[in-house]
Amino acid sequence: MNLDPNWPRAAELFVDDPSAMVALLGVPAHETSISATRADTTPQAVREAMMRFSTYCASHDQDLRSLTVFNAGDVEAPDHAAGEQRVHEKVKELTGKFVIALGGDNSITYSVATGIWGSRINNAGLITFDAHHDLRDGESNGSPVQRLVEAGLNGRNIVQIGIADFSNSPQYAQRARDYGITIIPRSELRERSAHSVVAQALEIVGSAGGPIHVDFDVDVCDRSVVPGCPAAAPGGISADEFRNFAYLIGNSPQVTSVDFTEVDAQADSPDGRTVRLVGVSILELLCGFNNRETN
Repeated sequence: MNLDPNWPRAAELFVDDPSAMVALLGVPAHETSISATRADTTPQAVREAMMRFSTYCASHDQDLRSLTVFNAGDVEAPDHAAGEQRVHEKVKELTGKFVIALGGDNSITYSVATGIWGSRINNAGLITFDAHHDLRDGESNGSPVQRLVEAGLNGRNIVQIGIADFSNSPQYAQRARDYGITIIPRSELRERSAHSVVAQALEIVGSAGGPIHVDFDVDVCDRSVVPGCPAAAPGGISADEFRNFAYLIGNSPQVTSVDFTEVDAQADSPDGRTVRLVGVSILELLCGFNNRETN
C-alpha cells in the first residue's frame, strides 16, 4: 500500500500506551455459537481494515489523532467458563478506561459486561442494537442477555433497539416483556430520529445510576451491507444508521463500555464490507467520545 504522509491512517490511533483513556480489546469467542462461525478471525481483520480509513472526520472537522487508543491485544481462548474468567481478568486491567470489546460472537456481551460491572451489576444498564432478543437458555451467542438477567441485571434496565420481525419467537418475546425489557423494534426506527431513540434508551437504563454497556450486534443491519453476519436479514438498518448510532453512543458520557459482535470475517464479501463497517463504526464511536466535552 502506497502511504502518503498527508493522509494519516486510522490504524495509527491504536498504540501500546496503557495510559490512554480508551482501550480496544479483542475477544475472539466462537466455540459456543449456535451456528458454525469463524468470528474469532474478526478482531485481526478489523484492525487490518483500519488501514483503509483516515483519522479525519469531515462532519465534525476533527482529526482523531488528538485521541490515543490502547491496543490491549486479544484475550486468548475466551470461550467457556475458563475463557470468560480470562476476559474478566483482562477488562479489570482496563478499569477507568472507555472499553471497546471487539468480538467474536455475541456471547462476549456477557463476559465483558460482567467483568466490567462486577458487583455493580444490580444497578447497571444494558443497551443492545440487535435483531434478536438473545434470551435463550444455556451458554451461546443467543443467550447473553438471559445470562445477564440471571446474574442480577434488572430487566427494566435493558433496552433493545432494532429487534426484527421474523427473527425471534413468541416465547422469547414474552420473556422480554416479563422481564420488563424496553423494546424499540426495527419498524419504529423508520419513523424516529436516532437522537430520540438513544436519548430514550439512556434515560431508561441510566435511571439506576450505574455503569452502562452497549452491545452492537452487527446483524441488526440489513443483510446487503453485512454479508459477514450469518443471522442478518433483509430489512435491517442501513450502514449509515449504524454508524450514526455508534457516534451517538460514543458521545454519551453515561456509557462506559461497548462491544461489536457477530461478524464472521471469513464469511464476508470479497470487498470486506462487513469488516469495514465495523472499522468505520469504531471510528464514529471514537469521534463521539472525543466530542463528549464539547457537546
